[in-house]
Amino acid sequence: MRIATYNVNGVNGRLPVLLSWLEQTAPDIVCLQELKAPDARFPAAALQSLGYDAIWHGQKSWNGVAILSRVGSIHETRRGLPDDPDPAQSRYIEAAVNGIIVAGLYLPNGNPRPGPKFDYKLAWFDRLIDHAQTLLDTGAPVLLAGDFNVMPTAQDVYKPERWIDDALFAPEVRDRYEQLLDQGWTDALRHLHPDETIYTFWDYFRNAYARDAGLRIDHLLLSPALAPRLADAGVDRDVRGWEKTSDHAPTWITIAD
Repeated sequence: MRIATYNVNGVNGRLPVLLSWLEQTAPDIVCLQELKAPDARFPAAALQSLGYDAIWHGQKSWNGVAILSRVGSIHETRRGLPDDPDPAQSRYIEAAVNGIIVAGLYLPNGNPRPGPKFDYKLAWFDRLIDHAQTLLDTGAPVLLAGDFNVMPTAQDVYKPERWIDDALFAPEVRDRYEQLLDQGWTDALRHLHPDETIYTFWDYFRNAYARDAGLRIDHLLLSPALAPRLADAGVDRDVRGWEKTSDHAPTWITIAD
């Protein structure tokens, strides 16, 4: 079973890219972020035409998350984090799909730092850590997947010295990511590719994709009950080079049955 996460940066504006990628790679379950569309404008029919059921948590112009499946029903278990510091922002959706609890998330960017947006990012991250522990306590196979807006280490960012003051590379944010790993979660890409340079995001500016000046901010974290089934992981980086594409590339894992 292949499970992917993809920040589409506007699900309607990038719909041709999304549909083409789905047709070419046929992932079984997909977490989407940055829908930038209210619930009524989610393209459910277009996705259904490719065999994907979906649940979504939309928001006009900003944020928005969704889970797609072509391997069985999606049983929604939660939308929004418990005690979310700003529940008006659509950043979290969770469901049971094909025997796995899938949590799709879009963590706040947090810039500029310092400031209220950074404070919100830390507060949201703290709520995620708390809820992640409750998911682990169930003993179920769980996946946390999405745009975490954090480069965990200097290995995950092109020229890290340029990002010292950025909210995506701040010590407080990296520390919280480490707290998740300390709970027992496995970072799938880094687990299978410990020494490789892997990016999932390339800015639209300064010819970043062509120069491979990227960031690894899209992550798939596996609970101890799921991690032994991890068979493969990678990034469909060529999608970032398509016309009118997102600034992120789809990131995926393969799970053994």
